[in-house]
Amino acid sequence: MNFHLSKLISRHARYRPDHTAMVFKDTRLTYKEFNRRVNRVANTFLDMGIQKGDKVATLLPNCLEILEIYWAVSKMGAVVVPLSTLLLGKGLQSLLVDADTKLVITYSGFVPTLEAIRSELTYIAPERFLIIDSEDTPGYRGYHALKAGAADTDPQGIEITDDDQYNIMYTSGTTGLPKGIVHTHFVRSIYATLFALNFRMTPECITLHTGSMVFNGPFVMMLPTFFVGGTYILHELFDPEAFIETVRKEKVTHVIMVPAQLIAILNSPNFSTDALQSLEAICSVGAPLLLEHKEALLKYLPGRFYELYGLTEGFATVLDKNDFMRKPGSVGIPTSMFEIRIVDDKGNDLPPGETGEIIGRAPMMMPEYYKRPDLTQEAIKDGWLYSGDLGYLDEDGFLYLVDRKKDMIISGGVNVYPKDIEEIVVQHPAVLETAIFGVPSTKWGETPVAAVTLKPGIEAAPEELRVWINEHVGAKFQRVSDVIIMADFPRNVAGKTLKREIRENYINDQQS
Repeated sequence: MNFHLSKLISRHARYRPDHTAMVFKDTRLTYKEFNRRVNRVANTFLDMGIQKGDKVATLLPNCLEILEIYWAVSKMGAVVVPLSTLLLGKGLQSLLVDADTKLVITYSGFVPTLEAIRSELTYIAPERFLIIDSEDTPGYRGYHALKAGAADTDPQGIEITDDDQYNIMYTSGTTGLPKGIVHTHFVRSIYATLFALNFRMTPECITLHTGSMVFNGPFVMMLPTFFVGGTYILHELFDPEAFIETVRKEKVTHVIMVPAQLIAILNSPNFSTDALQSLEAICSVGAPLLLEHKEALLKYLPGRFYELYGLTEGFATVLDKNDFMRKPGSVGIPTSMFEIRIVDDKGNDLPPGETGEIIGRAPMMMPEYYKRPDLTQEAIKDGWLYSGDLGYLDEDGFLYLVDRKKDMIISGGVNVYPKDIEEIVVQHPAVLETAIFGVPSTKWGETPVAAVTLKPGIEAAPEELRVWINEHVGAKFQRVSDVIIMADFPRNVAGKTLKREIRENYINDQQS
């Protein structure tokens, strides 16, 4: 039996047509209304010649249109490629090329960035650049004008199977080796069903999302909300006061947020337990939430906190709200049909309490990195996904995170890979070596810092380097907050740079 998303919105439109499906700003749509809009988008793409399997790239802020597109591709078999509007120049170009993009949808604010590389995108037909908020921008067709002429009935004659691709989520793209994580319809259906169970979602649930919709985290709550036929409220951007007021006014039941957002809400002058009383599930994702903030949530909003640890590539653990009190430092246990192990460098299982690499397997595991069988084979061995993260299991099987083996930085819930930044920094004529590491940030959770050594006889000031780096990185979230110049890096006996030691010394110097 095929198990996928293509019929889900149509089903709710038939059986609960007048229930509110989604809210964005002043627009409130029932399932019947939302389904018609989704159908028009799907039929618009088909009328343009977009076929099953073609890649549709979105370069959009949070908006009604992005949700229409996410559900439209599920009906007509295209593959959505959500890309961040923080991407710049070559970083953006590499992802559009790697994805074999056939259609680009953007907005007027991003046109200058896109135009800077437009001459390199000759493989995309000129008529397949759409814009959502203009009808007279040269070189772009109006999204809404095209949609207005399309049929509002379900697309016909398209068979969607479990193994058909639904999306490609990119992890990076400025090194020339982008990794596109493929999710099939089956994988995303597993997201819809299992996370609905994990977060105790019902048709009466009301979910609010205020972070960017272009990353994987939002799908953890968005898909199950629409699976159960609940209501999905989307904000244009995160604002703690607007968040609090919407929860109060709309009686929101479910939210998923990165730690920086939770901290901002807890410290908002408008924070009150009364305003947030309707919440049934507060899920933290993207980076570990410090215990002091967990305890604040427990004090003011008890019995609601969930923590999710997982990889976009495909497995997850959840710390349930009922387990938090006895396992506050844990990130929980694998959900149903998931397995995790802790192994040493040779792949041998380690006993409880011993730290090793976290590996897992699950029905929602990606089938591949797009067009990268070499990287896929490195990540998935004998059916197990190797996370690159370090942790241990306690006697009860609860997982505890220790470190990120690959030195990944998580800034504002976005995965930032030091190597991507390092590739740029060493292009500066004065730089001999560099080491990028993350340091705590009250605003972003973590922020990148660059340590550099200089070539003999060449001088450069830290501020000069910081400005140059931030002008050349491929995305805004890769910008460094500081640069330190060192005579040499600390190294181990094998000559490997001890990045952790540099980081610790930097933090100690900042605190002294």
